Amino acid sequence: MEDRARAAADASRAKSGDSDTLLKNYVTPGMSGQPVSTVDGSKSFTPTLACQKTANLLEVLIQPSATGDISLVRISRDKNLDGTFDSSLTLPVPVSGICANGVISCSPGTWNQCRSLRWDLDAAKELKLTQVDMAELSACYCVNDSCGSNLVLTNLASVLKDLGGGMVGALTTADPRIGVAEARINGPVIDYVGAQTTACTSSPAIGQTAYRANPAAIQGDAFALSSANPVFQVLAASPAGAGKAQQLRACTVTREVTLNHVTIDDVISRRSGGYATIADPSGMVDFLMGSPGKNNLYGGRCGFFDYRMTLHIEDPDRLKSVTLPLFFADDWAQIRVDGNLVGYGPGAWTGSGYPPGSCEQNHTTYYWPNTDLKPWLTRGDHEIWLHVAVGNRGEAYARVHAEVDTSCKTAERIVDLCAGYATDPKCHLSAEQVDGIETFRNGVATGLKPLPQTRLFGDATCTLQLTRDFFERDRTYACMTDSAALPEPDLSRGAYIIDHSTETLLADRTKAADGTVTTSTRAFSLPPQAAVPTCEAICKTRAPKANTAAAPAGVVGSRQNTPTGYDTFYHSCDAANVCPAGPGEEIVSACGCLDDFPEAVVMMQTVRLAGADMTCTSATP
Repeated sequence: MEDRARAAADASRAKSGDSDTLLKNYVTPGMSGQPVSTVDGSKSFTPTLACQKTANLLEVLIQPSATGDISLVRISRDKNLDGTFDSSLTLPVPVSGICANGVISCSPGTWNQCRSLRWDLDAAKELKLTQVDMAELSACYCVNDSCGSNLVLTNLASVLKDLGGGMVGALTTADPRIGVAEARINGPVIDYVGAQTTACTSSPAIGQTAYRANPAAIQGDAFALSSANPVFQVLAASPAGAGKAQQLRACTVTREVTLNHVTIDDVISRRSGGYATIADPSGMVDFLMGSPGKNNLYGGRCGFFDYRMTLHIEDPDRLKSVTLPLFFADDWAQIRVDGNLVGYGPGAWTGSGYPPGSCEQNHTTYYWPNTDLKPWLTRGDHEIWLHVAVGNRGEAYARVHAEVDTSCKTAERIVDLCAGYATDPKCHLSAEQVDGIETFRNGVATGLKPLPQTRLFGDATCTLQLTRDFFERDRTYACMTDSAALPEPDLSRGAYIIDHSTETLLADRTKAADGTVTTSTRAFSLPPQAAVPTCEAICKTRAPKANTAAAPAGVVGSRQNTPTGYDTFYHSCDAANVCPAGPGEEIVSACGCLDDFPEAVVMMQTVRLAGADMTCTSATP
């Protein structure tokens, strides 16, 4: 028996022991219409899990450049799953970093002037890149020469999987009918085998996916469908379904109030350029740029100096005003917002060439235009450009002034988890408490009604006092459910066996058709059990890896003393107690009963404390 059990376990592990074998033996053949065999291989069948299948759902070809960036990304798609590519796209930007749901494009070979781009689909269901804040991307890392040498070709398989995975994620999110059965890598190309699942419909808006956003709706929809389904009604009216039972189901109706403190940086901030930011707690901030020191610019006969400052607008609705209250120059100056000219002097210098008059003015000219810049400052990044022409020696200065609404941001909504029960005619309200006051008991109103409640939300810096009729309703509904009106099973024989058997004796009692009861006993023993190892032998390995992960503050490796680290792996040892280390891995701990729980606790505690944003002070502990 033990040998048979071990053989069955080994056969099962061979068919589904890890994700690759599970994909190979079940998922891929199941979605592509190929035979699937049982664990022992004695039987096979061909499942029908897809309406349409294609071996070329998506093909991605990449080519890195001399700077390490991926200069060419060509995407081919089979949109109608007929087996032929009918759509082709080449990315218009180089790829300097890869994220789980997008890419990062920077100046080639550097991590400067980077743009964060997310995978999306346009109205024609074609893949496209949408510029977003980097915080909207996840699991980003760098691939160009600013983070290491030859990273794309060295890690070609993982780069292709990560790049293609983001595209597949956007496609399957927009069209839930699409399923991916297999990813195949051939040099710089990755192919995805795809299928349309059994939700066979001409529209990608499958009704079933709506329940992910609103799970409570499934109860009402199920009741509506069952009421109109003749098969369900026949079964419900049958003798087996005639019995009725009542279930008590608890739910809540909660008023959720969220309160967030808003800072100036949450609305407008200086991303780059400029030389100073002066903020006031009242919500006013000034951004300074230029070189205001007296005669610290030398332009010769007529030289140009450019100062650029990038302002990021996160919430334009909270900008009360943004103006250009002051700028000065010795000799000529232009102010532009995203290339649009908004100020100049001392003459009509509006072009990109030399000023229309003598470059040397022999004095500093001050301007107080108080120009309204708010129409140009929509959500996103905007460039303020101070362009100066200096004859001999001079200086330049510009100030952008903003007034920000830093009042608390509040949001209020009612989360009703009782809606399904309230609309179900088989359910009625049995009990209810509103903010601790019992308004229903045993299906009857108590006549009590709570007075409006006033509660405080937030903290010392952001406080809201809210008065409402209720904040939480705790309800219990009594619902009639269908149950089988069948006699309860006779468990007396099982009870007799349990009560009268011992470790060496098996007792039984049987009942004949004429009602005669016969009891019997016979010897009983369990087969000897083989010794079981105290643990599953495992080994620990590690492989070097460049720290190319990226965040809004930059590439992680550039912030560390040592820009390389290690990936740690754990492997189950084989029957010969040999560690199956992968390519490039070195063994840290040989096969045995490893216990790294203390190390895991330290790592988790480190992450927890880092997330708590510890602050060191000089206070006495």
